[in-house]
Amino acid sequence: VAEGPMTANAADTLLLVEDDAVFRAALGRALTHRGFHVVEAGTVAEALTQARRSAPGNAVLDLRLPDGSGLDLLGELLRIAPALRAVILTGSGRAFCSGGDLREMRSMWEKEGRIEAFLEEPLKALHDVILLIREAPIPFIAAVNGICAGAGTNFALACDIVFASGDAVFNEAFVRIGLSPDCGGTYFLPRAIGEKLAAELFMTGESVSAERAAQFGMINRVVDAENLMTEALETAEKLAAGPTGAIGRIKKMLNASFANDLRSQLALEHQCQIESGRSADFKEGVAAFFEKRTPNFSGK
Repeated sequence: VAEGPMTANAADTLLLVEDDAVFRAALGRALTHRGFHVVEAGTVAEALTQARRSAPGNAVLDLRLPDGSGLDLLGELLRIAPALRAVILTGSGRAFCSGGDLREMRSMWEKEGRIEAFLEEPLKALHDVILLIREAPIPFIAAVNGICAGAGTNFALACDIVFASGDAVFNEAFVRIGLSPDCGGTYFLPRAIGEKLAAELFMTGESVSAERAAQFGMINRVVDAENLMTEALETAEKLAAGPTGAIGRIKKMLNASFANDLRSQLALEHQCQIESGRSADFKEGVAAFFEKRTPNFSGK
């Protein structure tokens, strides 16, 4: 999560949330070398304490924290740090996100005596996070490593930009266990690759390599595994240094474009451009153009 340009200065405090201590230390060293003051946390409780104490402008969040707590943390960080300007979702180890926990599902089923116990509140909470990703006026970047299955694929698809390592594998595996999809898959996937291909992937549960996913239009591009986080961080840096108010309006218009007719979309573009034209960033952009310098956008 980035606030402002991600360059080396004292204001660049970065919150690194990762429960694997070895991976956290290695990534922490790499981020330190990029010029960040890194504050590490291994649990959600630590992360929230550190966030309140150090007021980080940036963060890297592991989506695969235990018990889905990474998703809980995402919502809480956005609540307590409203100035965040870009978000990176990633995983560690062999998977970005391997989908629902079938052991937990079976445990709740046996404890409650009904399968709906797992599919009611827990699933609603996941869907709330999907809405948060789509409705927050900031860009979300998915850095997909390894396995990306079921709901994990749909969380990646919900993001604005998706990078994947060469060993990433995507699937809509719900049908393999007799379930229908969740987390917005039936909304995002046909819009990305078309109805026929989406139907095939949903109905067969077949896996798709990162290379094929890029060819289909599911993701932006494939990146070497060792460069995945670098690519994601550099993109977040670029977006966070940009006119984030305008970027938020672009996201709003793209969200609306699938439901709007042309007349409605033109009206929305008109409204959003007037809002952007009133911003300090527009004045700065115009001034920088005439002064032949790089603009210093503030997000205001």
